[in-house]
Amino acid sequence: MLRVAHGEHISRPWRIHEIAHDFDIEDVWALPVRGGPDDLGLLIAGMANARRTDESSIVVKFIWAFRWKLGAWLGWDGPDEGTGSRVLSLCDRVAVDLRDETAGPITPNSPFAVLYQTRNEYAAEIANRTMHGVLHLGWIDDGNGAYRGQMAVLVKTNGCWGKAYMALIKPFRYLVIYPALMRQIEREWARARRRSTEDTQ
Repeated sequence: MLRVAHGEHISRPWRIHEIAHDFDIEDVWALPVRGGPDDLGLLIAGMANARRTDESSIVVKFIWAFRWKLGAWLGWDGPDEGTGSRVLSLCDRVAVDLRDETAGPITPNSPFAVLYQTRNEYAAEIANRTMHGVLHLGWIDDGNGAYRGQMAVLVKTNGCWGKAYMALIKPFRYLVIYPALMRQIEREWARARRRSTEDTQ
């Protein structure tokens, strides 16, 4: 797991810049995945499987269960707090040439809604009472036919409470959530690569 400078995201010609230009960069991570030029889809599928698998630690499961329960108690995640209600969906900002470049949700029950997918980018959004966020996956050419994954989290907080909430959960994200997520992504990537190899044999 490697957290990288925000410039690693800003300096690249991602289409998300024109869409989420008024969002703050919360985190940028180099993902533990490497592949070929057409393997972004494997990364997306691996992240979908990572959400569905039951391999998270007890601590991670407890934190997520507590977060969703707290959100239910406080009404953070209700239908009136998401995109199209409290905030406008970024779909309205997606350029015409990207509107056919869509993909399915990260999982059927995922709180994220897909914005677009290209050969080297994937973006999805989420909104609740505390913030409006974007998950961006980039597939970066390292030269000689080698590509690597990078993940950026972009956020627009909802007032002082949203800023306080993001600050409160920051230690949990860095110490617990992200390390567990990276391990799951790495496992699912290895599985996806094996399945892809078997399918071509």
